[in-house]
Amino acid sequence: MDMAALIVVIGVAFFFTYTNGFHDSANAIATSVSTRALTPRAALAMAAVMNLAGAFLGSGVAKTVSEGIIETPTGSRGMAILFSALVGAIAWNLVTWYFGLPSSSSHALFGGMVGAALAGGIGVVWHGVVDKIIVPMIVSPVVGLVGGFLVMLAILWIFRRANPHRAKRNFRVAQTASAAAMALAHGLQDAQKTMGIVVMALTISGHHSGTGIPIWVKISCAAMLSLGTYAGGWRIMRTLGRKIIELDPPQGFAAEATASAVMYVTSFVYAAPISTTHVITSAIMGVGATKRVRAVRWGVAKNIVMGWFITMPAAAIVAAAVFGITDLLVL
Repeated sequence: MDMAALIVVIGVAFFFTYTNGFHDSANAIATSVSTRALTPRAALAMAAVMNLAGAFLGSGVAKTVSEGIIETPTGSRGMAILFSALVGAIAWNLVTWYFGLPSSSSHALFGGMVGAALAGGIGVVWHGVVDKIIVPMIVSPVVGLVGGFLVMLAILWIFRRANPHRAKRNFRVAQTASAAAMALAHGLQDAQKTMGIVVMALTISGHHSGTGIPIWVKISCAAMLSLGTYAGGWRIMRTLGRKIIELDPPQGFAAEATASAVMYVTSFVYAAPISTTHVITSAIMGVGATKRVRAVRWGVAKNIVMGWFITMPAAAIVAAAVFGITDLLVL
């Protein structure tokens, strides 16, 4: 096995993780920044540290990515498939970041894997794609939407007699904790996805066997996600923090608490790689709907949801095209 191919794939995987970090940094901190609970740089620094910590909390999601989506490819063709999948995901990340669209880096990666596998003649584990990707992709935003609505209703009822100014001040402090929980959950979910790809590359090259994740892989993926998060994704942050609804501190806390709870349950109980973008965006919509349904800018929300549905096919098409070019020029 050509060592150069392994180095290239791992390098591209690290770059994908970096783009994942700055693309998804808004997921953890947009609400806290928009409500002025945290300054932008303080929020990014906190999110970067919590991303780093979250990456070491489990390995179930990484196992799902490395074993449950496509059959493990072999040889130089296998490396070309992983390379193409990553390029497809990176391309979609950069396009959606440019337009400020909070799409899913996770589903871009999964779409890239499926597209590259089909182009490369490798089997797709369709039951794994349906059970671990498609079903959670549909269910998690619904849970986020309903959960955000119910949590916000509970907050409104519990604090119905509280002084509004004092309550907002206290919730602004509480948002520091909820934003940290969200960033920790993001590290738990998204760093593991790249770990799964790197483990596949090492397995193909004969440098790894078994189901464990080498510690250097964990540290490297966590560090790249953390660096990307600190770089910040300001375009998407404006969309999440302002364009869907103008959030106040109690609403921001409710959205972050709901989204992080959904992510912890799916990570530890189901080992399902869900989208942090889908969950936090839907939670924001649910929280905003308690104010009044028209308070949510549903036109913006519609564009976001449409982006969710085209993410996997778009990344798959790019990945398949990249594999075709790679196959023609290299293989």
